[in-house]
Amino acid sequence: MKSHNLNLLRTLQVLLDECHVSRTAERLHITQSAVSRQLTQLREVFNDTLLIREGNRLLLTPRAEALKLQLDSLLSECNSLFEPVTFQPEQWQGKVVLSSSDYVAQYILPEVVEHLREHAPLVSVAYQLWSPKQFAQLADLDIQFVSTMLPAIPDGLCGEPIGADYPVCVMRSDHPLAMVDSLQLNDFLYYDHASVTGGGDKDSFVDQCLAEQGLSRRVKLSVPFFTSALNTICRSDMLLVIPEHIAVNMKQLFSITYLPLPFPISVPEHKYWLLWHPKYNNEPSHQWMRILLLTIMRSSMYSMPMINNHEVDELF
Repeated sequence: MKSHNLNLLRTLQVLLDECHVSRTAERLHITQSAVSRQLTQLREVFNDTLLIREGNRLLLTPRAEALKLQLDSLLSECNSLFEPVTFQPEQWQGKVVLSSSDYVAQYILPEVVEHLREHAPLVSVAYQLWSPKQFAQLADLDIQFVSTMLPAIPDGLCGEPIGADYPVCVMRSDHPLAMVDSLQLNDFLYYDHASVTGGGDKDSFVDQCLAEQGLSRRVKLSVPFFTSALNTICRSDMLLVIPEHIAVNMKQLFSITYLPLPFPISVPEHKYWLLWHPKYNNEPSHQWMRILLLTIMRSSMYSMPMINNHEVDELF
């Protein structure tokens, strides 16, 4: 199939509108000779004279009359492709998929949904439990936002900081270690442990740190949900390493207490991020939604202290 220069269609549209070569040249900001050359090409393409000279004027052939009707509609649609994209949240119809830990889903997501119901009521929200193994596939997954903890933004992804805190050791409020002034390494290793595996990596550094000293702990329960792990340690002597802001908030709901870890100062700081694939960077609905998420995640009573005073643009 022979390809054609689509720029010829614009020239044809103006020619059929003006029926005059020089005026067509003026409107298109090209020379008369260029218009004449393109008219010759158009006559070859459509196998029709298109314009017939009648004295000092040009008349449209029946073929040209039919093309004129088609061109006006076709090029109008083409021009609309180049118009700036406008975004109005109240008219946005779509689905937002957020992936994170069950903690975010249970305590922060409801506030997000509440704001969406007010400002973008036609949008639906879906939540997925995040696994760090999914980073490599994020470009192909139906996930627009990931909220997780990492030392830094992974290569190839975009993100903004949410906050930061440190890990602590959680236990039931009447645990034998609950009244000690500071947690000792021997005591930390004496008891069995639970581990929360859903969302970001919360405690693998514990095992790495212990391994460097030729030590190890006994993880007797691994679950993806914070509530399951917390309910379990409330009924046992198990210990649980989780971020401090979660321990602080869950202390209001569970009979627990917590202590600093018995590790050197090299214990890593937990940094929290809102991440997304760069293919969404310039999408207006995504830009609006990420501001909403950052605003809520940075200010929620269930969130963590801010890393800095990073300003969020006014949303409402």
